[in-house]
Amino acid sequence: MNISELEVNQKNVEIAAEVAELGEVREFEKFGRQGRVCTATIKDDSGEVKLTLWDEQIDKVKEGDKIEIKNGYVKEWQGEKQLSVGRFGSLEVI
Repeated sequence: MNISELEVNQKNVEIAAEVAELGEVREFEKFGRQGRVCTATIKDDSGEVKLTLWDEQIDKVKEGDKIEIKNGYVKEWQGEKQLSVGRFGSLEVI
């Protein structure tokens, strides 16, 4: 699958792409637990999409890395498609 084929509410996404840009890491507290979130931009030959990274995922990747996402899902955030790995998916640097 490639980025141009992604659709909002799509599940079980498997995709390989390059990390084009890492956004600012934001810290938050939810249910008394500290967390971090970062929005990255990933790209392939067909286009680019935002990728939400949580906590330890942020430390795994850097700009220029090739990554593979398994069992991801697509949602819409502020009018843009956004890919997330979620609790049941995986993100690996390849």
